[in-house]
Amino acid sequence: MTVTNDLVSYEDALASYDPVMGLEVHVELGTKTKMFCGCSTELGAEPNSQACPTCLGMPGALPVVNAIGVESAIKIGLALHCEIAEWCRFARKNYFYPDMPKNFQTSQYDEPIAFNGYLDVQLDDGEVFRVEIERAHMEEDTGKSLHVGGATGRIHGASHSLLDYNRAGIPLIEIVTKPIEGAGERAPEVAKAYVAELRELIKALGVSEARMEQGQMRCDVNLSLRPHGREKFGTRSETKNVNSLRSVERAARFEIQRHAAVLNDGGTIIQETRHFHEDTGSTTSGRVKEEAEDYRYFPEPDLVPVAPSREWVEELRAGLPEQPLARRNRLREEWGVNAHDMQSMLNAGAIDLIVATIAAGADAASARKWWMGELARAANESGVALDSLAITPEQVARVAALVVEGSLNDKLARQVIDGVVKGEGTPDEVVEKRGLKVVSDEGALTAAVDEAIAGNPGVADKIRGGKVAAVGALVGAVMKATRGQADAARVKELILEKLGVEG
Repeated sequence: MTVTNDLVSYEDALASYDPVMGLEVHVELGTKTKMFCGCSTELGAEPNSQACPTCLGMPGALPVVNAIGVESAIKIGLALHCEIAEWCRFARKNYFYPDMPKNFQTSQYDEPIAFNGYLDVQLDDGEVFRVEIERAHMEEDTGKSLHVGGATGRIHGASHSLLDYNRAGIPLIEIVTKPIEGAGERAPEVAKAYVAELRELIKALGVSEARMEQGQMRCDVNLSLRPHGREKFGTRSETKNVNSLRSVERAARFEIQRHAAVLNDGGTIIQETRHFHEDTGSTTSGRVKEEAEDYRYFPEPDLVPVAPSREWVEELRAGLPEQPLARRNRLREEWGVNAHDMQSMLNAGAIDLIVATIAAGADAASARKWWMGELARAANESGVALDSLAITPEQVARVAALVVEGSLNDKLARQVIDGVVKGEGTPDEVVEKRGLKVVSDEGALTAAVDEAIAGNPGVADKIRGGKVAAVGALVGAVMKATRGQADAARVKELILEKLGVEG
């Protein structure tokens, strides 16, 4: 076997090989209790304060299935156009990890609750790519290891490790695609678009917040290459626990280039798990990947089979929300925006916020402007998600209303938004505290206009001579004198009236 750390260019890799992907996405369900016991799932608790004999695997402790977990799994399966099993079982997946207290994971093996589905995803240029779904099954999460000492936070180089079992038993749904073929050079883009669309679907269903940065949704990227013209798949690698959309795309792209380099050198791809590194966009070897038989699956003897009635399944189907892609296309028509702008709103996490702002009384253009402009900038500067800012859609709608009624101009509105985000109160309270109302007193405006004309006689003469565009300088002088609190349009009207020029 030849080992290489070199990469070939992406273009050269695609000139010789077809990429084949398989994406496994784990979604942490937003239930109040764990999958098989009554322990709380709330984040931020003291380590090992949310654990019991059942989720710690103590002898004699018996699990009970979380009904909301099953319901959530069925909703996800239906939304992915899957068939829902009339009867399915849990299984024990046996393997040892320090953060797996039972030494097995309660999962589903050959009898998943949902199977044979698909999800249509839209790429940046509008092309729709169908990703086939193999299965969606229920399982539980492991605990959390904290490796102390060393520079990387990984076990290598650590002096010791600490274990927190609060997460052990958290309900998960694992969604597994069928092999994704035919994407060619767009394979990394397809991977990113699929995870993005799946995240929107999960959020729309209300079964999880699907925050990738918090580990509520994570993706394993399986990738292999095969020479053009060959049908047999190549050996795959599995890049584990990728936790951002950008990283999913980067991991797929890096592995394409790495695989191609190994194959071009006459080497052999090792079937293994790999770690993705955000700082470099590269992957490194983890462990040799087990096959299914290595896990010694067998039916879970302590849990009865799950047999959802057809009536219940159809009730859940009838209550499904609009598919995110269909919803975005509808909103795009209603808002009169192009596909690129809608994609930008999706990427920013702004669509639901804009919808809520419109529902609170703002027009679509104003809602988009504030969320995608001033508020997106504030979120970027703070390094937080847009919906984590300390401002509500209702408050944004109030700012928009103050602009429409003439109490604020755009400059003042930006200051109001800044005040609300900083916790200074409601929009009206910020206006009052900061003294930000537009100067509407005609006498005060007229005086400021007269002063600007007197102070800039040359500009005034140009305007009288027909160079109306020069009025901007005088408007600027008035705005400066009023600390930006004048209505610029009304100021322009007054200046032209004073100079006897028609606008």
